[in-house]
Amino acid sequence: MSVLCLVELDGADPADVSLRALTLGRTLGDSSIGVVVFADSASVPVSALADYGVTDAYVIEPGTLEGYAPQAWGRILAGLAAETGATAVLAAGTDRGNEVLAHLGAITGLPMAANCTVVTPDGGRTHRIVRHRWAGLLLEEAVMEAPVALFTVATDAVAPVPAAVSAEKPASLQVHVHKPELAEADLVVRAAESAGRAGGASLATARVVVGGGRGVGGADGFAPLEELAELLGGVVGVSRVVTSEGWRPHRQQVGQTGTKITPELYLACGISGAIQHIAGCAGAKHIIAINTDPDAPILAHADYAVIGDLHQVIPALVAALRAR
Repeated sequence: MSVLCLVELDGADPADVSLRALTLGRTLGDSSIGVVVFADSASVPVSALADYGVTDAYVIEPGTLEGYAPQAWGRILAGLAAETGATAVLAAGTDRGNEVLAHLGAITGLPMAANCTVVTPDGGRTHRIVRHRWAGLLLEEAVMEAPVALFTVATDAVAPVPAAVSAEKPASLQVHVHKPELAEADLVVRAAESAGRAGGASLATARVVVGGGRGVGGADGFAPLEELAELLGGVVGVSRVVTSEGWRPHRQQVGQTGTKITPELYLACGISGAIQHIAGCAGAKHIIAINTDPDAPILAHADYAVIGDLHQVIPALVAALRAR
């Protein structure tokens, strides 16, 4: 096996960013692609993964490892990479993907490149890469020399494309329940998601994001945005000033120091559009800005703009959607 990929789930499906990573992974060699999934074996989306060329899924069930433990995840990837003879280990360039691959690099002593847009094998132990630097404001070309290449794929770099399947060679996938041996030191840091926060689309994978900034006015002003996001099947995101003021949690922040998003639609409400925020939402296919300031920087990046008070525009939009 030449490629091993960490796959994150969005509900019952593979996260869109992981499908993008798998699409790039298929370009790295002619051998099979294996994935590592931290979930119950009965919930592994076998058909969806097989459609993207995956031949083997290594499943770590909650009974073996509860919650998110980045060092333990890195240790498990290291063991599976050695066991399968992987020459490349990759993940999506999400917070988790970058953190786990960084732990994997520290554990194995191998270099890790984050947020790659192109990875090209160049014979033997060498890969030529292109990756985002300075929050995607520039691209860096580099050469990675390592027996096993470790990298994450920029979340907006590759379109998710299923593998071509012929009648002579239909898609198939084997599921292996993997029970790793872990040391107590690997489990010192572990995060658990509360039941109240579990489920639903994540900010990194949502198809629609309704963003709120200083113009929302305060924590209480987000109720209409939450209602609109629910109607559109999306999630709420915020600018840095909102988290700095303590109105919303950091996990909802869009930007250079938050989450990079790639939705079909980003509706930015009362957000001025500082360069750090634009770095996080530039991957959106369509941006609509609602702002009272006709000179707000975000308007230069928006496909459509509504110059007006979001406290009037959002309720009117919600009412129109409910009427339909």
